[in-house]
Amino acid sequence: MTERPDGGTVVKCSGCGITMQTTSPELPGYIPEKLLTREPVICQRCFRIKNYNETSSVTVDQDEFLKLLSQIGDKDALVIHIVDIFDFEGSLISGLQRFVGSNPVILAVNKTDLLPKVTNWNKVRNWVQKQAKEQGLRTADIVLCSAKKNQGFDRLLDVVSELRGNRDVYVVGATNVGKSTLINRLIRDYSDMEQELTTSRYPGTTLDMVNIPLDDGKHIIDTPGIVYPWRFSEIVSRRDLSAIMPDKPLKPAAYQLDSGQTLFFGGMGRFDFIEGQHQSFTCYINGGLKIHRTKLERADQLFADHAGELLSPPTRDQLAEMPEWTRHEFRVPRKAPSDIYISGLGWIRVNSDSGALVAVHVPRGIRVLLRPALI
Repeated sequence: MTERPDGGTVVKCSGCGITMQTTSPELPGYIPEKLLTREPVICQRCFRIKNYNETSSVTVDQDEFLKLLSQIGDKDALVIHIVDIFDFEGSLISGLQRFVGSNPVILAVNKTDLLPKVTNWNKVRNWVQKQAKEQGLRTADIVLCSAKKNQGFDRLLDVVSELRGNRDVYVVGATNVGKSTLINRLIRDYSDMEQELTTSRYPGTTLDMVNIPLDDGKHIIDTPGIVYPWRFSEIVSRRDLSAIMPDKPLKPAAYQLDSGQTLFFGGMGRFDFIEGQHQSFTCYINGGLKIHRTKLERADQLFADHAGELLSPPTRDQLAEMPEWTRHEFRVPRKAPSDIYISGLGWIRVNSDSGALVAVHVPRGIRVLLRPALI
């Protein structure tokens, strides 16, 4: 903790909320002492993100995240839980209900601009409601939105106004779901604060509680993003984040496959159609990853010979630093529209109702599951 030169209160970074310190560059909140007097005061990490689009490997202990979250249940609060529609299951906070107690929860489903324009939004909302309920999360309302395109944001503000009463508003979410982007819009519209929170593509941008004063004396509290290791965004290099994380609408790629065929997603993962009738599969994967089709019997050798080169990203060197691949097998039931979901990478929709036996190979620890079709 660092005091102001005039002996005043502790200095907090206006970008990420962390307490500033001047002694340890490798720890959160570092700032050279000579820069403490500038306005706004931001830590070296936020400065690099804002000005050079880079960040350091500073992280905050996972137990600290949970300790901060557990405070919410003891308060009379409104909770906004922001999730990423592209990585819904990977960004939903497991057991959130346990942390928030009886406080109402608004589920803000961000990045809807990534879904095709012809999407049936009522069906998406119903799908979200059902999935959240299965995860044990009780929601006071669900709002589909896009911070990037400013879509659904007025609706979110209306719901907050309806439910807030005389309460503080806590905003929670996993890393990189667009939390800070949404809050910056709140700051611009409803607060006198001149600074904005640091936003970037990098996981874990917000490191501490950030209190944003409202006109009625209450606050919006931005909490640190929870780092979930089962998401692709947590294990790839910073250089490859743009390859897996879409920033424009997904272009679904449909493939007519016979059993015994394989699709590679760059060198990030692989999908095997093992058994079933000739049928189509639609890949909702970022365009930064090239999809290669081959025969299942050749797949292992193709990966051994060309991983990190033809099958890239990642590069061969980066691949060596990632966990070894694990195989996940699924029996897709008949007449049940389904997705094979890969956390942080996207999903493959099984279009036929005839059923199939499929497998996915991805780095160990990445969450893969069979779910009802989103689209």
